[in-house]
Order: sequence, then structure tokens, then C-alpha cells
Amino acid sequence: MNLKGRSFLTLKDFTQEEISYLLELSADLKAKKKKGITGNRLKGKNIALIFEKPSTRTRCSFTIGCVDEGGHPEYLGREDIQLGYKESIEDTARVLGRMFDGIEFRGFSQETVEKLAKYSKVPVWNGLTDTYHPTQILADFLTLQEQFGHLNGLKLVFVGDGRNNMANSLMIGCAKMGVSFVILAPEALYPDKELVKECEQYAKESGSFIKVTSNLEEVQGADALYTDVWCSMGEEDKAAERVALLRPYQVNKDLMQKTGKDTSILLHCLPAVKGNEVTEEIFEKYADVIFDEAENRMHTIKAVMVATLGE
Repeated sequence: MNLKGRSFLTLKDFTQEEISYLLELSADLKAKKKKGITGNRLKGKNIALIFEKPSTRTRCSFTIGCVDEGGHPEYLGREDIQLGYKESIEDTARVLGRMFDGIEFRGFSQETVEKLAKYSKVPVWNGLTDTYHPTQILADFLTLQEQFGHLNGLKLVFVGDGRNNMANSLMIGCAKMGVSFVILAPEALYPDKELVKECEQYAKESGSFIKVTSNLEEVQGADALYTDVWCSMGEEDKAAERVALLRPYQVNKDLMQKTGKDTSILLHCLPAVKGNEVTEEIFEKYADVIFDEAENRMHTIKAVMVATLGE
């Protein structure tokens, strides 16, 4: 499958077949990495890593993935370039596109990453915006495949802030891949209705379903629960209000037992605030899976770069 030259901004832009291909490539690259085999498909490629928001997993994954395949990553933090301040995003994009072969962006606005893709004329990869986090979803899906052997037909329940970038991106990805998806959240934190409608159409085509609810009993039959921090970066001023609102939606022993399955797992995109969205007991019980998921960021991000930019 040829994805050469494509940007990776949201999973809306990719078909079930294309997402499956990226997951297959990720698994192959992971197996090779475990054997000490790296490649040179990014040899001679220079990659800009733009970070408005700091990160452990995203930065390390893009850096290692790039180096493993022979490329050169260049970190550009808030103090290094004047993105949208002294210079317009459009002009910065055109400069970087002349100097770099690919650009990763992790920051606030989805509009920024879309402008970078439009004006740079090179592949641009979304390392996270306030709206979407598509590279994380690939890592989640690779982890689910490793745990269950398949994606189609699974049931995944996201518990927490139903409007955040993780809930949005999981809803899109699950709907495309035939995974039935439930957002379990208080009504004040339900996702955008238009996005839900769009995902319901994807789900119809893949044979799965989307449900948004505040009823904790809806975790019944879930193969996996998924949670995330209750306050995203930049929302620290809302912490007390958010904690009060989401306290009933903590993933704890009682909630895990409501799945009715002893094979259910917990996923978390990290970092975790144990005692808030998840108890320490439950986090540690599923720690091996959660840290597989964290490692899989590297293999899936490497696959995205290789597929869209590699020789």
C-alpha cells in the first residue's frame, strides 16, 4: 500500500485498510527491533520535531523511530522557533518545508498542524493537538491486537472526559476498525454531537456501534476500559471542578468487575494521576499492558514515518 507523501493529521483521513496496513507495518518493525534489526528507510531524511507542549513518549518515539531508520531528528521547542508569534505559521511552514523532509507537531491547535501540512508541502504528523491524538490510537490498537489477536468485534469503553482529544480519536479509530465504542462520562463532558454523528456513519460501515452515556452499567461486556487524566495540559485552572465532576467515573476494582469478563484489560495513554482517574491498585494490576502500550508509541510512530516518507 502506498501512503508516500501523505500527512497524518487525524484518522478521519485514513481507511480501515490503510490503518490495518500501518498496524501490520508497526508489528513488523517491532519484531525486527526486538531482534536488533533496524533499517535505513529514512536515510538522508531530516525531520523537524515541533513541540509547543512537552512530552515524554511522543518526543522519545519520534526521535528513536527516526534514528532507528537512519534519519536525523531536530527538536524545536517553544524557545527555538517563533511559530505564529514573530512569524506566521504559513511562512514558518514554507521555510521548514524547504529544509526538512517531514515535520512532527505537538501543540494546542488542530488548525496549526493543518496549516503546517498545507504550506510546507512535506508530510506532517500530528503528535497531539487539543482536538486529536491519532498516533496514540495506533499504539492502542497494536496493544489490543497483541492482547486479543484482533480488533474487529471488540468492545472498548472510554471512561472520563468525553470531549478530550483521546475520546475524539478513539471514537474515530474504533468506528473505522469495527470496534464497538462507548464513552462513559457525565453529561457536561459529552463529545461534540457532529463528531458523534460522523463516527456513527463509520461504525455503520464497519459493523460496530458508538454509544455516549453516563450509566456505569454500560461497561458490561467490555474487553477493555480506557482512561486518561481528568485535566488536559492547559486546563489546570479547572482541576478542582473536573475532579468533583468525574469522581464517580474513577476506574477502580468495582468498575472493572462490572465488565463481567475476567479477560478485560485497562489501557491508559499516560501520564497517570493515580487516585484520580484510576486507583493505584488497578493501574498496577494492568501495568504490563499499559507500558506495552507506551512502548508501542515508538513502533507505530516509526511505521507512520516509514510509510509516508521512507524509501
